Amino acid sequence: MSLTTAFSSLTITPTHLKKPTCTLKNTFLNPNPLSITPPSLTTKLTTLKSTLIKSTMEAGIGLMGTKLGMMTYFEPTGKVVPVTIIGFREGNIVTQVKTEDTDGYNAVQVGYRRVRDKKLTKPEMGHLEKSGVIPLRHLQEFRLVDVDGFEANQKLVLEELFKEGDLVDVSGTTIGKGFQGGIKRHNFKRGQMTHGSKSHRALGSIGAGTTPGRVYPGKKMPGRMGGTKTKIRKLKIVKIDSDLRIVMINGAVPGKPGNLIRITPAKIVGKNIPKN
Repeated sequence: MSLTTAFSSLTITPTHLKKPTCTLKNTFLNPNPLSITPPSLTTKLTTLKSTLIKSTMEAGIGLMGTKLGMMTYFEPTGKVVPVTIIGFREGNIVTQVKTEDTDGYNAVQVGYRRVRDKKLTKPEMGHLEKSGVIPLRHLQEFRLVDVDGFEANQKLVLEELFKEGDLVDVSGTTIGKGFQGGIKRHNFKRGQMTHGSKSHRALGSIGAGTTPGRVYPGKKMPGRMGGTKTKIRKLKIVKIDSDLRIVMINGAVPGKPGNLIRITPAKIVGKNIPKN
């Protein structure tokens, strides 16, 4: 065999093109990144939605009423108790029952305070007519663990839901105070009124100029006071008057007379609300 034939049959592969004899398998790297299917957006939204709903779940179905005012109540033992009177106008009717199959969560929508038809919009009237319910001003949801036993156009009775001595959570809109200073809004202490002081009810220093050179978010300063939704927890029901359709609750509740009040069973973790 000639030298030319020998060189033609010899194939030389460059070193940088040779395949490695040992392949390192890295579990953290995927040779085909497109094969990994990220979690769908729907799954993330569903998980987030269920988390939010779980955090706002009620201990039981509640009612809506109207704050009538406060008075003094004498218990049979002679003890004087300050109570808030809450009355119930026509309403507290189930307008819709939401389930996980239809809406993704369990809730009961309740309507309160009957009004004339022209006081509502056509979409609102259509929603109520779908369930065969009379025109109602206020609609609120009560998110529950189980909605079995509830149906549209079902009337909720106060005596069947609450009894004297029960603890309830009462929520409403507080009385608006307008723009107020730091002393009234945050109970700040005023400065000296004598000895040449020129700072009586002023706010004072709100931070250094060089460092940090700004005002931290959340700093207590003058601003609008009141007019926000507030919940007072674990108030005791002193008396229920079926004839007058009122309930007396120990203590003060948010809002002024005539405001809408929401009453629900008190949340007690481990008893009527799961710990997780």
